[in-house]
Amino acid sequence: MQMKSSEEKYSIEDLREIIGILRGENGCPWDKEQTHESIRKSMLEEAYEVVDAIDKKSSTLLTEELGDVLLQVVFHATLGEESNSFTWDDVTDGVCRKMIYRHPHVFGDITAETSDEVLANWEQLKTVEKGNKSLSDQMEDIAKSLPETERAFKIQKKAAKIGFDWDTYEGIIDKLKEETDEAFGAISNNENIEEEIGDVLFTAVNLARFMKVDPEEALKKSNQKFMARIRIMEQEAEKTGKTIDEMNKQELENLWKMSKKILAIAI
Repeated sequence: MQMKSSEEKYSIEDLREIIGILRGENGCPWDKEQTHESIRKSMLEEAYEVVDAIDKKSSTLLTEELGDVLLQVVFHATLGEESNSFTWDDVTDGVCRKMIYRHPHVFGDITAETSDEVLANWEQLKTVEKGNKSLSDQMEDIAKSLPETERAFKIQKKAAKIGFDWDTYEGIIDKLKEETDEAFGAISNNENIEEEIGDVLFTAVNLARFMKVDPEEALKKSNQKFMARIRIMEQEAEKTGKTIDEMNKQELENLWKMSKKILAIAI
């Protein structure tokens, strides 16, 4: 395949052909060695990079990163065709049927006037489609490759739908205090530390869900705030002729307090 001129555009069929050539007899040694499992991590990484591009509001970067995700999709579809497990048409046919089935308010005779009604119908149809007969089945169906914070959020949402939920946020806060005390006890006794810390995190996610806060977004903002404060600490430390790793704990604490004040003024 020859490189096209800058005025011409490659198509999805061209991409499929390129992957086929790379996987072919005279193709690339690396590409020929890959399996679904070996490029599994790449799919996750490329999806995260798409999200980063969206957050950066860069259409140029988003175009590039969506192409990288598409490459992963085509690569996996090619592997499926090679092993006679499934074809590219199976992939597109399946997702088209799913979208038509889950939008009966557009392609059928069901009425849904609001986004909430659409989501309610979507979840109900999804449950029927997947044949989940119990709450635990539905929870097991949640992708295990999700970040565990997000997975906990989805698990708790499903429990809440059958009424297994807190009545007030105060109850969750009391539970969070209880779990924190248990974690403290576990650390003191040097046993079950991981389990008890996990319970603290699970309860914190529950509080976020109950208050309609996305725990991933909340943690993301806390990460950004922490890094911003560290950056300010480094800048303030430079004014004294030191780096922060040369400072003692009291000096670091003083810089931390200063960074909070500076950041608050900036905001």
